[in-house]
Amino acid sequence: MTDAEKKLLQAKHCMEEAQARDRVKERKVRTRRLIQEGAILEKAMPEVRAMELSDLESYLLQKR
Repeated sequence: MTDAEKKLLQAKHCMEEAQARDRVKERKVRTRRLIQEGAILEKAMPEVRAMELSDLESYLLQKR
């Protein structure tokens, strides 16, 4: 393996690691947003706490 090939492979791995970090960061942001939205929903409509997810979806779709 030549020096240029090693550098190319190293750059590729570095890019893959950066992309993996970005995916983790995006997933954490999404998870936080979903938790916050769920908390707001439960605060505004306490009755939804006792609902199954399918019932909650139907209930919210009716509210459109």
